[in-house]
Amino acid sequence: MKRILIIQPSYYRSKGRKTIARLSRRKLVPLVLPYLASLTPNDWEVTVTDELLEDIEFDTPTDLVAITTWTLTSLRAYDIAQEFRKRGKPVVMGGPHVFFHTNEAMLYADAIAIGEGEYIWGRILEDAATGRLQPIYRADKLHDLKNLSFPRYDVLKMNRYGRIKTFAVQTSRGCPFKCDFCSERLYLGEGFRYRPVEDVVEEIKRCKGRYFLFADSNFGGDRNHAMELMEALIPLKIRWSALWSLYLCKDEAFMDLACRSGLLHLNLGMESINPESLRLMNKKQNKVDEYRQILNGLKKRGISYSLNLIFGLDGENMQMFEATVEFLKKNKAPVAYFNILTPHKGTPFYDRMMKENRILNPEDIGRWPGERCYIKPTCCSPEELEEHVKKLYRSFYNVPSIFSRLPAPITEASLASWFMNMSQWLNSRKPDFEDFGDF
Repeated sequence: MKRILIIQPSYYRSKGRKTIARLSRRKLVPLVLPYLASLTPNDWEVTVTDELLEDIEFDTPTDLVAITTWTLTSLRAYDIAQEFRKRGKPVVMGGPHVFFHTNEAMLYADAIAIGEGEYIWGRILEDAATGRLQPIYRADKLHDLKNLSFPRYDVLKMNRYGRIKTFAVQTSRGCPFKCDFCSERLYLGEGFRYRPVEDVVEEIKRCKGRYFLFADSNFGGDRNHAMELMEALIPLKIRWSALWSLYLCKDEAFMDLACRSGLLHLNLGMESINPESLRLMNKKQNKVDEYRQILNGLKKRGISYSLNLIFGLDGENMQMFEATVEFLKKNKAPVAYFNILTPHKGTPFYDRMMKENRILNPEDIGRWPGERCYIKPTCCSPEELEEHVKKLYRSFYNVPSIFSRLPAPITEASLASWFMNMSQWLNSRKPDFEDFGDF
């Protein structure tokens, strides 16, 4: 029987020193490791390592090492790969980072996997077993998401994920929108695909948990499918979180069903309170004049939610920072994340910034935690933009602001909001915002 070690790397906390980020516990049970294990044929013995929680055993006996990586974890992934290759162990590497940085990843692995794994994973293992591993494996089509394998949670050390676990479940891939700055739709493919409702329900039942994160780019990308799924969730009596487009919060029938089916927390891409900024992002679905109505509706329903905001677009002025945090405080937004507009490789925004010679340190983009500026903004210097975003966190997550915005912690939803505020309060006090916790 052949042996495979599948690794999800951690990341380095800051540039200049190789301190590996660690957690004693994780709330979110990772999906990639157990899912890759489920795609692995039975004649392979599978071991997995979640490096955020455990050390990597470089001398473990194995016939193949597989590393899945995002750009944030890529530098650590490369170091891990080199250690195994020194020991004569073949390494295959895949994940979103490899999709966008193919030539770079090839320098550190014996083989790389580009695209969705369902069509190429078996071929990789077959070639590895016979000593015929190829340099590149590329999926030539997208999966229709029917009859996906169910994750093998038996390979994880489940006691490391806390007493109250949240399981990640994917119900769809892709997004129907084409935001200028977003790279997810590029590696997930154009358009929107979704799993059969009965498959999602069966996966949830197999997890034997109560809390779930639907790890989709846009849970409501197809309204009818989302409605059908939420209806099927009601008998399961679970609590779940998801991300979907802001405009769906105006849909009374959609929101009523979401609440009845167990919605616990909602993440929303507000992006900006400036209409011109939204236009430049190609975020046509967001309407600033509807924001108050939407947030009031969420408050009346008692829904815990978080808003994603982006700064650094052309046309912004220095008043945008204060205006944004005042808007959020006035509307008692429970949670907000303040992000610096980042030029991700492959996006129209990246191409435009590159053409205008406005990208800074392109080799560093996405590799370090925290909010860092990689463009030349028009409203201020890159350093000033970083400092303004830090001030937004400290202003929004100071103690008076938290107590003025949040409802009493008497429901699961309000407790979720308090927990996230306490977490961000702690992070905002760190010198470099270097670690934003679980991912």
